[in-house]
Amino acid sequence: MKKKFPLLLVLILGIIGIIPYYLPHSAVQNADNFLRNDFLRIISTFAIVLGLGSLMKVHYDKIRRHRANFQYSYVLIISFAITSIIGLFGGVEGDLFLPTRIGSFQFDLQTLYTNIIVPLGSTMFALLAFFMASASYRAFRARSLESSLLLGAAFIIMIGVLPLGDKISPHLPSFAQWIMDIPNVASKRGISFGIALGAVATSLKIILGIERSWLGGGK
Repeated sequence: MKKKFPLLLVLILGIIGIIPYYLPHSAVQNADNFLRNDFLRIISTFAIVLGLGSLMKVHYDKIRRHRANFQYSYVLIISFAITSIIGLFGGVEGDLFLPTRIGSFQFDLQTLYTNIIVPLGSTMFALLAFFMASASYRAFRARSLESSLLLGAAFIIMIGVLPLGDKISPHLPSFAQWIMDIPNVASKRGISFGIALGAVATSLKIILGIERSWLGGGK
């Protein structure tokens, strides 16, 4: 029963999710809007609670067992506690019970997000640029015909989008744009078709109960 009930639930909800695409009746569409908006929001709320609880449990266990880099778990748990208190009692912009301003210093939730999360995100993406450059260097080695074509196309595009490309040849920028518009879009569409077919196949396997790894393995 522990596995039959989830499989039955997935089958029913999967069929309910497919029906609105084929039945444009207002009752079906209204029920679909309710499920996609209100019902999914309720489920998402419980999922967030479970996810945060799991996160705290993992990092608490990491601290208790003194695993590698467990010091950073203290930072996460303390930051989580402070942010939760400010968000629950101080409000997004400091309009609830907890005062979130000391003189000109403000520490409401929106200020924390703007001054901490946004710079951290920018720093992360800035660091990713170096990893992308390293990966590009390894990928653009002309070891085969395919890698040589990739190297040539990347070189033409990088030169074509620069002002230097127009000075080398007036046709180079248009050729670089042609590579972006025709071969690049064609390959992206092929990848998108493959992803869509894979998603459909995986969804059908899950709905029909063929794929059961999400239950924890076994038949």
